[in-house]
Amino acid sequence: MSATGRDSAPAHTASDLAASLREATFVRLVSDARGETLAATGVLARALDDDGTPFQASVVGPFADPDRTTDADLTVALGHAGPTADVTLTDRVAATAFETARELDATTSPTLALAGTIATGDVDGTVAEAAERAGLDRRPGVAVPVADLADGLAHSTLLSGPFSGDADRARATLADLDLPAELTADDHRRVASLVALDVTGSETASTRAATAVQRALRPYVGGPFETVGGYADVLDAVARERPGVGIALALGHDSVREDALDAWRTHARRAHGAISDATTGRYDGLFVARGDAMPVGTVARLVADFRSLEPVTLVVTDGEAAVRATDGRDVAAAMRAATDAVGGQTVAAGAGVRAQFDVSTADLIEAFREAL
Repeated sequence: MSATGRDSAPAHTASDLAASLREATFVRLVSDARGETLAATGVLARALDDDGTPFQASVVGPFADPDRTTDADLTVALGHAGPTADVTLTDRVAATAFETARELDATTSPTLALAGTIATGDVDGTVAEAAERAGLDRRPGVAVPVADLADGLAHSTLLSGPFSGDADRARATLADLDLPAELTADDHRRVASLVALDVTGSETASTRAATAVQRALRPYVGGPFETVGGYADVLDAVARERPGVGIALALGHDSVREDALDAWRTHARRAHGAISDATTGRYDGLFVARGDAMPVGTVARLVADFRSLEPVTLVVTDGEAAVRATDGRDVAAAMRAATDAVGGQTVAAGAGVRAQFDVSTADLIEAFREAL
């Protein structure tokens, strides 16, 4: 059946999706540009490969046209409502992909799916249990993808602290601990304590920072990087910076490891630099960060978790914005109303919302404030 011109039909369970995949002779997997959905794409692609089913996998940006000329039997949209997709997964995407792979009797490690759920900031219990049964252990310390802790802390986008984006400052921070070449569990514990104190004790830290930093602590160890949390961080960065490399990484191609780490460092420097340089404003219930070209999705997440003094965070640059709420409110509706008012577009992106517009940043901020 052609994948063109039909409404998307969601698969509500892993069994539904597995049944559809069993019947397909050629599958197209279309991920949005986030770590969770990239991981889910890799999990499904590996399961299809085990079964000998041909597939095509791609990452599509939030406002890009996902349509391709590929004549696939089945198109699966991951993380976004694909207008021509047969199946759409928007909730528990990595976890559902992992459960689907098990339904297909694929030989699949839970590591990639676990990295995907870590990338959302909310580890899925089903995947975590499978990972622990497979022998993935947690240890004290910080979730970074590289052995060099200063490099890892400076370029992590799992947290935001005084050393973020500055490897020299991260190295100076760690020097106070006088760490040995080979770290013990106690050494890792001391690093984690120092990082938590620096992140939460900063003059710019929000009250939420103490909770948000937990995501980067006590990591699972395993996978192609130093920690599974570090793997999640790389997946999220590379999906946004270099999607082709991201697909190769999710498919398990070790040859792209260094390219993926380069993309991770680039993304982190862009995000942390934007946070440092942003002009901020505080309104009743809304915190706004405005600046020049920046990765608005990542910046909005970091500002909401570590800097914002209000429950809603809006990050704006020329022609692009992202918004996140930490109190559970539906900011998607407010952003849709704002972009409708200025002739822009809105799309949900996991826990955040992205917008594209052609008016000034001041006009977009005002429209959003009125809608909120």
